[in-house]
Amino acid sequence: MQEKKTTSTHDSLKTVSYKLFQVISDELDVNTAYVTQREPKAMRVISSFNKDHYIIPEGYEVDYDGTYCRLILESEKEAMYTNNLGRFNLTKDLEVTDQLEVKGFLGVTLRDFYGNVFGTLCVMDKEERNFTDENIHFLKQMAEVLSYIIHLDNTIADIELLSVPIIPIKKGLAILSLQGNINEERSQKIMEDTLHYAAEKSIHSFIIDLSQLALLENRFPDVLKNLVLGLSIMGIQVMMTGLPPWLVKIQEVRNHLSDLQTEYVTDIESALNKIGYKLQK
Repeated sequence: MQEKKTTSTHDSLKTVSYKLFQVISDELDVNTAYVTQREPKAMRVISSFNKDHYIIPEGYEVDYDGTYCRLILESEKEAMYTNNLGRFNLTKDLEVTDQLEVKGFLGVTLRDFYGNVFGTLCVMDKEERNFTDENIHFLKQMAEVLSYIIHLDNTIADIELLSVPIIPIKKGLAILSLQGNINEERSQKIMEDTLHYAAEKSIHSFIIDLSQLALLENRFPDVLKNLVLGLSIMGIQVMMTGLPPWLVKIQEVRNHLSDLQTEYVTDIESALNKIGYKLQK
């Protein structure tokens, strides 16, 4: 396994799973319990519990094809278990089996509130463990509890993304920080809120910061062209900052940027300087 440092937005899931892991460990008499998230080509451990032996660390990723999780997700029973991974025909030849040096294993599919696959909930131990139907049912119940927590995290994320973070700097000057993915629904809200704010607050200069922008399938949000056009028609000066290098390397993004009637500067401080403001300590 190779460690890959990543940050998770599933804060509630991590908090609740930590509390459930001790219960799961006691109930199933296992050393380790963990939750993974399915990513395009890998499974990532987003929370883990190790009672006596440090087996599964948090934040690790394993290529999808070489994981126990693949066997779980491909199973009709949405579960996979064995009393000895080293002797089980589906797992004995996997590289991860030699690396972990564990025997008893049980894992079940973890879905979100709408039934979509999120990842897996798994337990393992260095000793052999004979898992019963009751054990499997218990772990699936724990996974069902966590599915509601995933829904809570996703709801919180949606609320945050739907917000339009406009930062007033001084009378007539404001910054719009575009963060995350911008879908059609959010585009409409950004357009409406920004133009309304500009008119209500008599804004003469708007700085649009793109440093936290994320692209969905490399599609640049069409709302920016309409937003810049709308602000310009209102007589408002528009400047864009924070264009990350990875963003401008995309041909479609460059085409969009070249069509926008606006000025680009490296950062917010540079934009403020061009408008005539100086940052002082």
